[in-house]
Amino acid sequence: MTAAAFLDARPALRAGTELSPALIRGPVVVHLIRHPDGERSFEVGPKEHFLISRLDGTRTLAEIGAEYARRFERRLDPVGWTQLLRLLGARELLAGQGSAVAVDRSTRTEARSTVLRGKVLLVRDPDVFVGRVLRLLGPLLRPWVAVPLLLAAVAAQVVLATRVPELVADTGAVFGRPLDLVLVVVLLWFAVTAHEIGHGVVAHARGGRVGEIGLKWRLPVAIMYCRVDNYLFLLRRRDRVLAAAAGPAVNLVLLLPFVVAWCAQPTGSPTRQALSALLLLGSLQGLSNLVPLPPLDGYKMVSHALGMIDLAAESARFLGSLARRGRSVAHYPRASRGAYAAYGVGAVLVVGGLGVGLVVVSHLLWGQRIGALAVAVPVALLLFLLAGSITRWVRARRAGAARPSGPRGNG
Repeated sequence: MTAAAFLDARPALRAGTELSPALIRGPVVVHLIRHPDGERSFEVGPKEHFLISRLDGTRTLAEIGAEYARRFERRLDPVGWTQLLRLLGARELLAGQGSAVAVDRSTRTEARSTVLRGKVLLVRDPDVFVGRVLRLLGPLLRPWVAVPLLLAAVAAQVVLATRVPELVADTGAVFGRPLDLVLVVVLLWFAVTAHEIGHGVVAHARGGRVGEIGLKWRLPVAIMYCRVDNYLFLLRRRDRVLAAAAGPAVNLVLLLPFVVAWCAQPTGSPTRQALSALLLLGSLQGLSNLVPLPPLDGYKMVSHALGMIDLAAESARFLGSLARRGRSVAHYPRASRGAYAAYGVGAVLVVGGLGVGLVVVSHLLWGQRIGALAVAVPVALLLFLLAGSITRWVRARRAGAARPSGPRGNG
């Protein structure tokens, strides 16, 4: 085939291939390319994304190359095109390569599940299910409904914050009443389910796709989950942030009727004490998810708002390089330097504050019953979690160093 005939070709991406908006990873801008099977993805740079996003079957390679030359002031020759098309072909991303291989998620999930740890899918077509829920609850997402509900939830949290000593004392009393405690735990479990479905509903409303709804367990804990497949492929940052914020918002809004019931009960009554426990633990459930630490929703919200991926790991990497006065720091744009430094320092302060708060709450709830153990146990738990986090970060960093980089060539 002559060069002219080659450049007259009109290749197209396989239907269903997804391209993410620009995302920041460390000092560089990347785009994610996702295979239609939903299981495979890889990163490319802005130049490769510029070319790949224009492979729609209507434009020739020569036409796309001319656009590329005007944008980047560099012409792409047939050799560069061949490398890019071979890459896409090897990843089965070009139209005409046959249908995408269907992935039997249920079989794979059952094979990996054990009695002690695993998950099971509960909905055959989760995206259709979430769409039905959206049609049912859609009016609640309209601004003139959602905003007043959120403001009422914030006001309720302010009221509860002024009564923390009473809430803590009542919660301690409920821990001595097994039936009341079981009821509170069951309600909190259903709140987790609503939290997860909330993510899926808002993501679906914003153009996202729900891949799984199921039950996962790590005994003795079992919770519902809802997995949104393409958070990072939503084009607008606002949509990604709203989808991540939906879960905590649902938690706090669901507490509103219980706040009203709590206010109507006389102080010290068993019913008010049970409601106090539900409100305290439910508030912690919702507010703790807003903490900007992985893997919590607050972390996802901050990451999406900044347009960054692997924010925590990249922040740690940046601060490590800064402490060593490494040359790579100079490669970071000024805005990225500020974001990574601020997040890293803020994360340390947040972790320290949460650790102190956990110890204080444990002492208030159980100090009179178990004495020094009320402090020793949470401190030991915090040290265990810290050691685990450090271990995971070191492994992730080693894996990142060993992982071959995504395509960066072609101009």
